Amino acid sequence: MRKISVLLVEDHELVRRGFRRILEEEPDICVAGEAGDGPEAVEQARQLRPSVVVMDFALPSMNGAVATRQILKNNPATAVLILSMHAESSYVRTCLDAGARGYLLKNAMDLELVETVRRVAGGARVLDRRLSAAAEPEGSRPNLTTRELEIVQLIVDGKSNKDIAVVLGLSANTVAVHRANIMQALDVHNTAEMVVVAIRKGLVSIA
Repeated sequence: MRKISVLLVEDHELVRRGFRRILEEEPDICVAGEAGDGPEAVEQARQLRPSVVVMDFALPSMNGAVATRQILKNNPATAVLILSMHAESSYVRTCLDAGARGYLLKNAMDLELVETVRRVAGGARVLDRRLSAAAEPEGSRPNLTTRELEIVQLIVDGKSNKDIAVVLGLSANTVAVHRANIMQALDVHNTAEMVVVAIRKGLVSIA
């Protein structure tokens, strides 16, 4: 029997350890690796090519939706299952748009992790049954690139253009251009408005 290989992505080690214990009790599932943030998840997924990535949405420096896009760009056959504290449809839609195959509420006492891992590995799309309709009207969602989503997250984290340039290996001028494009896409006129809209639309994770 071929086992379902899983990459666990969670920045809290105790939580990650708990998920690992739950999954490794199953004879058809093996945990191939772990990661504590988005960039590490992307690299681990590239190396390990797991069947499923179980990923927290609220990760340091790169949220789960951005990491999902990058993982699937390198490994389109991998199924990504997002675990999140957010039940709002905007967050669900952001993750599904990024290519995630499943979305579970992390605060559910009866988190159906094992069964959901099996289902997404088999090709099914699985949404937590506690979620309302996971959609917003077409046209209400900004169409941001993966790079722009990364920059929005760093802006929400309080980083300046210079800080972002260092983190992403870009010039400060390039970051400024991206920032201007993001503001236009979100139809905002300053950083404070950008932060509010990005959070309301579920484009970023907040600590």
